[in-house]
Amino acid sequence: MSTDTINITLKVWRQKNAADKGRFETIPVSGVDSHMSFLEMLDTVNEKLILEGKDPIAFDNDCREGICGTCGCVVDGIPHGPNKAMTLCQLHMRKFDEGDVIAVEPWRSRAFKVLKDLMVDRGAFDRIIQSGGYVSVNTGSAPDANALPIPMAVAEKAMDAAACIGCGACVAACPNASAMLFVSAKVSQLALLPQGRPEAAERALKMVATMDREGFGNCSNHRSCEAACPKEISIVNIARLNREFFKAGVLSEPI
Repeated sequence: MSTDTINITLKVWRQKNAADKGRFETIPVSGVDSHMSFLEMLDTVNEKLILEGKDPIAFDNDCREGICGTCGCVVDGIPHGPNKAMTLCQLHMRKFDEGDVIAVEPWRSRAFKVLKDLMVDRGAFDRIIQSGGYVSVNTGSAPDANALPIPMAVAEKAMDAAACIGCGACVAACPNASAMLFVSAKVSQLALLPQGRPEAAERALKMVATMDREGFGNCSNHRSCEAACPKEISIVNIARLNREFFKAGVLSEPI
């Protein structure tokens, strides 16, 4: 059981840029408030490093409320750390004990180039979305919310898929660095709704093609992605993506 303050040792991955080989650096950290979030702990470590004239640890963060999907690194071999269904910013130091040695490293994937230390370039996800993760609609006044009746069960499935925040934990957890859970969530949230059906075939083909070009691996049903996802996106969506892709390949012209 953690006390109010603990002493820990960080083994943090330090890498100047994508061309640098990188290494683990050992940093003793004393007097850590157990009520701090993991990112707040890194903030205090960085303050100390700056005062010592050293380079602070670079890491991604933004809202710190588990919404934006910006934060993320591997803590003791687990994306976002040991807590299930939480992002890194929601992990608190009370999860750790006095004297713990905590290894912290960035997402590991050919498609996610390390920018510096714990920061990676997740632009590949943006390019996948740009290739087809949208619907084309006529502009004008907002339509009546009840104009297109959607069964509650279908709407809930679409909302569950839309919960994906694109953090990349699924890629970091997968032995093949597959982005299938991310892509399937983005395809599913639109494919399940009538607004998304007109472009469903084109969307599936383009997004999968972009995913492959970006260098992500193939899904081999380890389910590590599902276990690591902070929003608990189900791999049922991967099955739906496979069906959408198969139908698109049969019914559509090659992209």
